[in-house]
Amino acid sequence: SRPRPLNLPGRRGPSPPASPLRRDRGCYTGLTTINATAFVYPRAVLGPDVEIGAYAVVEGPVSLGRGTKLHAHAIVMGHTTLGEENVVFPGAVIGAEPQDLKYEGSPTTVVIGDRNKFREHVTVHPGTAQAGGVTKVGSGCLFMVGSHVAHDCIVGDGVILANHVLLAGHVRVHDGAIMNGASACHHFTTIGRLAYIGGLSTLTHDVHPFTIVEGHPSRTRGANMVGMQRAGLPEQSIQNVRRAVYALFLSNKETTEQAIARLEKEMPDDALVRELINSVRAAEAGRKGRAAEALRKLT
Repeated sequence: SRPRPLNLPGRRGPSPPASPLRRDRGCYTGLTTINATAFVYPRAVLGPDVEIGAYAVVEGPVSLGRGTKLHAHAIVMGHTTLGEENVVFPGAVIGAEPQDLKYEGSPTTVVIGDRNKFREHVTVHPGTAQAGGVTKVGSGCLFMVGSHVAHDCIVGDGVILANHVLLAGHVRVHDGAIMNGASACHHFTTIGRLAYIGGLSTLTHDVHPFTIVEGHPSRTRGANMVGMQRAGLPEQSIQNVRRAVYALFLSNKETTEQAIARLEKEMPDDALVRELINSVRAAEAGRKGRAAEALRKLT
């Protein structure tokens, strides 16, 4: 049977008395404001200071943390948890069932951190049982208009997905990565920390940390100097990464293994260079340039 909306004042029956906290046409639930036209499932858990706008839908055992705001016509559904101070704009849908033919209705989840913005028509889908059942988003991210996070993705903190960026299933995006407009990511791809992806790029292999990648097909264009500087990384390490990126991806004077051996000898204690080298080795150990393919279950 169809679930009934919460029996909130203003939804049905006589109007409530004027609230000292809010004096508009909304409904009153302490510090939480729900527009009279919104639909909220009875099992939903709403924290203090949550705002739910006109015709927004909260369907299923959703949890919304303190200060989270759903604009008009936003939809959050399924087993979805949003932390504090997230903002979901009109037309965005978070928690609808994944676009995976293997999905059979299992109660998989979306888990989202704090202070994220999901702009108009963003979609985020839950995981699948075969891959652990969880799609995760960190904190402080910006998902611009029409971007898509598919099932079983893991998105770190401070990530920016520009308009119409597409993440296929099982993609991992590490902290501080920026993906520009309409770039698209093959499933099981890993995007490294502080990577910068040019617009309209096609990503079919791992993008290594601290690099700039662009093209169709994409290739490494250089080191993300500006991104590393903005992140406050040590200047000497930034220069070392610049040299390492040139040796590994832009120079034809030595093979990848020769370049790695030389960099390990010249910069044995640089953690950023080690992170870059580990990413290169992991991709080569995977399949088709994607480290996560080595863990893939072909079911």
